[in-house]
Amino acid sequence: MAGITYGTIYAIVAIGFNIIYNATGIINFAQGEFVMLGGMAAVTLSRFLPLPMAILGAVAITMVVGAVIEILFIRWLRGPSVLRMIIITIGVSILVREIALHVWGESVRALPYFTGSSVSSINLGSVYVSPQVLWVVGVSAVAVGALSAFFSYTMLGRQMRACAANRDAARLCGVNVSNMVTLSFMLSAAIGALGGAVVCPITYVHYDSGTPLAIKGFTVAILGGLGNSMAAVGAGMILGILESFSIWVLPAAYKEVVSISILLLILFVRPSGIFGSAEASRLKEF
Repeated sequence: MAGITYGTIYAIVAIGFNIIYNATGIINFAQGEFVMLGGMAAVTLSRFLPLPMAILGAVAITMVVGAVIEILFIRWLRGPSVLRMIIITIGVSILVREIALHVWGESVRALPYFTGSSVSSINLGSVYVSPQVLWVVGVSAVAVGALSAFFSYTMLGRQMRACAANRDAARLCGVNVSNMVTLSFMLSAAIGALGGAVVCPITYVHYDSGTPLAIKGFTVAILGGLGNSMAAVGAGMILGILESFSIWVLPAAYKEVVSISILLLILFVRPSGIFGSAEASRLKEF
């Protein structure tokens, strides 16, 4: 179950990548920091509010941060290159991480389990599963379904996808491109914060936990095909399970090598991802 749990976490981060990519064509390497902020803010707010309200508050705060990042660092750009956007989002990631260090310090934090405790488990046949794992999987499933329906069947979702395909054409059709880009950052921040709060009881959170998740999430997004949230779930399961099996043959310290190796292999051999997303082929422009 460890592989499925971590695979689901990676998929949540990858979905955040896909939201912004679907709306703007931008790859946001600060996505992992949204996950970190959601967990940190939820832990802080849980001292004063009931747990559900603390999580909702953390999501709202992170959404505001996502909007501020887009307005301050993205909106003023005109026709930026892919390389320039990568450098900017990496810089934003470092900035957010340093701010989090000053606000929360270096201590590791965690939320209580939503149901049960760290020692309780549910018997599913011959497998014992932590209740929190079911929360993680359930939240991910709902998020994927809701986002897929949003982008496929709502006018707002279609407008966001139109902005990614051709901003000028979308603008001529009356779409407010600036607002769509801001909304995509807010949605991405919200899903990241929600994921960070849900996995916080299992993985814990600290100021530097966003960067490794961003790398894993980006690997999963590429593996499944950029822009395809449904494929990101399957790709997350693949990466999580491969990492779990790698511990049997390699020391645990080498687990990170698995994701980096997979990322490099895909970028060289099949940039469109294993599920063949046509949009992901734009990575060749790197």
